Amino acid sequence: MAIFGKNGFVWKQEVAFARKLLVWRYEQSGTALPDEAVLSAHAQKVVEDAHRIAKKNGSNVLEILKKQVRDIKK
Repeated sequence: MAIFGKNGFVWKQEVAFARKLLVWRYEQSGTALPDEAVLSAHAQKVVEDAHRIAKKNGSNVLEILKKQVRDIKK
């Protein structure tokens, strides 16, 4: 089993974390949750964007994930 990469354990954990953050933000804003497929795709995109930004800027993926989810609902 791979640890890193798009099919690895770490990537899956990051996507799960991003999904939980998205659900939390939807609940905080009182907005109805989108369907599961949409929510999962959105979490996947957030993680991909966070990795792209981290690679470009050399920063922390976790902090970028949190910032992206915060900015989504503004």
